[in-house]
Amino acid sequence: MQTERVTFLTTPDHKAALDAFAVKSGRSVGHVLREASSQYIAQPTADEEAELAALVEQVNEAIPKMHASIDSMSRTLQETHATVDKMLREMGVRE
Repeated sequence: MQTERVTFLTTPDHKAALDAFAVKSGRSVGHVLREASSQYIAQPTADEEAELAALVEQVNEAIPKMHASIDSMSRTLQETHATVDKMLREMGVRE
């Protein structure tokens, strides 16, 4: 893995807090900063959040329609089953 050096300036208190956190975590300060920056970069942008919110709204609107459709299909299947069962009984195929 090829690496490059990144340097940043911070206060002595912040550096001490980073050192203490790294020691407590059993990691190096570099590892802690790499993980923190990776998580920061991976956060969704405002546009992505807005797009996700729009999708969630669409799904929330669609779910009741899906439930109604499934309920309707279930009723249709039950009615069809009853009709076929009745026909088979009338034909003497089923008791």
